[in-house]
Parts: sequence; C-alpha cells; structure tokens
Amino acid sequence: MAEAFSARVSAIAGSGRVVLPEGKGPFPLVVQMHGCGGISTNQAAWALIGQSAGCAVLILDSYAFRRIGYAQAAVSICTGLRLHGRERAGDLFAALAWARAQPWADPQRLCAIGWSHGGWSILDALALRPAQYAHATRLRDLPPEPLAGLRGAFVLYPYLGRAALAARQSLHHHVPVEAIVCGRDLTVGSEIPLAALGRLRQAGAAIETHLFSQCTHDFDVAQSGILGMRHDRAATRRAQALFKDFLHRHL
Repeated sequence: MAEAFSARVSAIAGSGRVVLPEGKGPFPLVVQMHGCGGISTNQAAWALIGQSAGCAVLILDSYAFRRIGYAQAAVSICTGLRLHGRERAGDLFAALAWARAQPWADPQRLCAIGWSHGGWSILDALALRPAQYAHATRLRDLPPEPLAGLRGAFVLYPYLGRAALAARQSLHHHVPVEAIVCGRDLTVGSEIPLAALGRLRQAGAAIETHLFSQCTHDFDVAQSGILGMRHDRAATRRAQALFKDFLHRHL
C-alpha cells in the first residue's frame, strides 16, 4: 500500500542529522545519500566539506525509520532484492520538501550527493517522469515538482546496471551532474556506469564524468573492511576537492 508523502517527510525529519555552517542563514543545502550498507564513517567527513563551502548538510538515513540494520541491508538491499533506486528516490523528494520548509535552508539552492546505492537513487530521481512518481516511489500525494530548487547532483561510484531506471531512459530533470567512476570497482564495475553516463550525456544531460582509474568501490571509506575495497587518501582528497568546487560553481 502506498505511503502518504507527508509521513515520509516526517520520517526523514526524525532520522537525519543536520550540520550547519557558521553565520546566519538561509544557507544552500546538501542532501547526502549513503550507500547500500547504510551510514558509514565517510559521511561525517564529507559533511565537513559541504560545511566548509558554506552549506548546510542533511545526512539522510534511509534505514533508521525503516528499521533496517546492516545485516538486513547487506542481504536484501545490496543484493538488489528490495528498495531499488527509483523507490528510494522518494526519500530524496521528502528530504528536499522538509529542507525547503526550514528557515535556515535556501529553498532555491539545493544539491544532492550520493554514494553507490545513493548515487543510483539520485540519478533515478532525475530520470523519473511525473507519471512515474507514485508507482516508482510507492508514495501518494507527492508535490508536482518534488525536485524544485535542486541545482545539481554529485555521485560517487553509482550503480547503473539493469535495475537502474537512469540506465534505461534519459534524465527528465536537467541539472548539472558530476560523477566519479572507479576503474577497479568490483561492486558496480566501471564499463557499465561509464557507458550509461555516456548515453545520458548524448541524450542531453549535463554530465561530467571523472574516472579514478586506480580506485576501488568505497575508496573514500577509511575503515571499510570489505574484501576488494581499498581506502585511498589521495583520491579521497581529490574527490572532495572536486565536490567543493562543484558546490561553489552551482550553489
């Protein structure tokens, strides 16, 4: 059964963490969407990058209000059995709706950044047509323009395989997108996301792609502990510098 959009907005408000910069708002806002494993150690570090650029940051937790733990996420979400990107796009819609109502947030200067599953969700949100909103997100009574005020999206090692809506249709919402693809990514690969991003660019999307040829999935996570993933401090600094520049240019 479809959930009321207002209920999702309330759930997002109760489960996210907000980081504010110094000074008096309203501030531009960044919504962070974690990967399939949930909130990891990299989220706080990336929030500091947004904060240092003068932005408020909402670290969105898509699992807390769903009562999904790490083990459950690993066997059901990371494997693609549930909560596909097009459905989780509803979390981004709700986060932006909540943010637009906050006095410290500038409703016209919003940005989203996502890792892996979070990047998938952001790109699917950009690909969704209004006629697809309710069915894809399983939400009812959505606003007519759920991405109003969104000025750009930054995605790291996004999944863009067969289950990704953005891999099958062009983007409907045209905002600048910057993507990092990893050459040694054993989780989502590199050739498939590069090809999908290239198709989207050919279809008119404003996408800039950076290939980190020597990096693995989760290269920016200091203590991943997952086989096949290696932390790279230099690459992390480079990625964060790209993101900070992206924020300065688009917000």
